[in-house]
Amino acid sequence: MLGRSSWCFRALTTMQRVAIVCWCDLVSQSHLLLYAPRMSGPPDLEVLAANARVVAREWELDLGAPFALSRFSYVAAVSADAVLKITPPDDDEADEEADGLAFWDGNGAVRLLRHDRSRRAALIERAQPGTDLSELPEDDATAVAVSVGLRLWRPAGPPFRWIGDQIPRWLDNAERAGVVDRELLRRARDVHASLEVGRSTLVHGDFHHHNILDAGGRYVAIDPKPMLGEPEYDVPSFLWNPCFSPMRLDVTERRIAAFVAAGLDEARIRAWTLIRGSYLRGDDADVVAVLASPGFRLH
Repeated sequence: MLGRSSWCFRALTTMQRVAIVCWCDLVSQSHLLLYAPRMSGPPDLEVLAANARVVAREWELDLGAPFALSRFSYVAAVSADAVLKITPPDDDEADEEADGLAFWDGNGAVRLLRHDRSRRAALIERAQPGTDLSELPEDDATAVAVSVGLRLWRPAGPPFRWIGDQIPRWLDNAERAGVVDRELLRRARDVHASLEVGRSTLVHGDFHHHNILDAGGRYVAIDPKPMLGEPEYDVPSFLWNPCFSPMRLDVTERRIAAFVAAGLDEARIRAWTLIRGSYLRGDDADVVAVLASPGFRLH
């Protein structure tokens, strides 16, 4: 899913940008409604903008126009080096976003420069030039993603929540929504029940091409949904991106092999791809075809 605060559409035509924004809005909305029980729909951006103006005035920031893709939070540049982000209170996925950025402290993710928890406001490093991994050749993009992931996946504890407490709810929400492949969902429940889910590693939560940006000499992640889990949990969203790129078995296998070569467990990557694919992409024919393929086996 395209990062809701991604800042890099330089190479696209106007019509391509409009198409991606519209398509990703649909995916983002369904994703949020599954993940964030406090949200019933897209936030009121005018309210978020008003909050941003107040914070910018108090912090003496020169608030620019919001980024085109900031549809589920308010994100705007305040200088060449920083952006201001206001997250809606209903988006419980983002409750620990600032905590995660502070924890990583620029090592694998953009830096948190300032934070007001009560107003869900964060001043964040602006990645420049900001091009994302979809601009790179396939194998180069995967190599960068592996490198960034290895910097993000570190031992952590409170205040971060455990993914094991969230997955059953997300599976239930997907089933109630009726937009998923029911056989895939059944398989996912069985696989999840067989896993002893890790709880000691901080994961990004929305790890993919459009959320990993070039920050001039280093690549960094943006827009995290940090929780406690295991590295393999983060890999599936990388497998079914970038936007408009069909999930092919041969490409998927090469990507999995790259993460395994870096020390991740192949069987757990496959397990999480099935589990997360069932509720996040269970209505996507390309994803379902790969997950149901005889070549995609749980070892």
